[in-house]
Amino acid sequence: MSRKKVDSKEVGLELGLVLGRYFLKTDDLHYGYWPEDLEVDVVNFPKAQKNYSDFIFSHIPEGTQKILDVGSGSGNFAKRLIEKKFSVDCVSPSKYLTNQIHDKLGESVEVFPCIYEDVKTEKHYDLALFSESFQYINIQEALEKSLELLSENGYLLICDFFRTDAKGRSPLGGGHSLSNFQEILSQFSFEEIENIDITKETAPTIQILDDFLSEVGFPFRDMISRYFQSNYPGFSKLLNWKFKERFEKINRVYFSG
Repeated sequence: MSRKKVDSKEVGLELGLVLGRYFLKTDDLHYGYWPEDLEVDVVNFPKAQKNYSDFIFSHIPEGTQKILDVGSGSGNFAKRLIEKKFSVDCVSPSKYLTNQIHDKLGESVEVFPCIYEDVKTEKHYDLALFSESFQYINIQEALEKSLELLSENGYLLICDFFRTDAKGRSPLGGGHSLSNFQEILSQFSFEEIENIDITKETAPTIQILDDFLSEVGFPFRDMISRYFQSNYPGFSKLLNWKFKERFEKINRVYFSG
């Protein structure tokens, strides 16, 4: 029997939850929203994350009752939705995070422990919510599945980052091409109601992440590398050879300037 490979995206989210809980006392797995009067400092990150959640809340269409939270993290946002009297179900492909949702919300939600494209249900929702999860899903398949799961007058609410044609290297990897997304979206029956650019308000999160890498990530990486090279030189060379491309990708995505 072949073993299922662990998805690096899932590991990243799970690690983010563990680090966030320990260092920041937060269970949220999303960006912060930084208005001009909020100092960009790691101690304010939980407040910025609450601002981000409040921003999403403020754009849930009036009359919405049933919400499908796609990529629910630890269930913190779903918990807030339930507290505001919404009926919520969750999509969570990560076994670890699915357990976190069950521990937090019990039987108050149905959790689909699979990727969005594989959700099977007879239910229909007023709103499909993607909070930094749309980037992981094929655009065409995501829109097709949304039409299947939404009620006749249902909504999509996507809060995520997209790649534009702006010059220069993006500080973040991933994200769909905005122009490609808009082109594919135009082939569906969805009508765009709002399109809001919150780059300015969310960008300071990158500074927080950069500070974390500088103060914690780089030193930790270098200490681990030095330890293995000193104490297990043969094993270290084998690892570097075996996972050369993977290590180069990690350094390029997370540790390059």
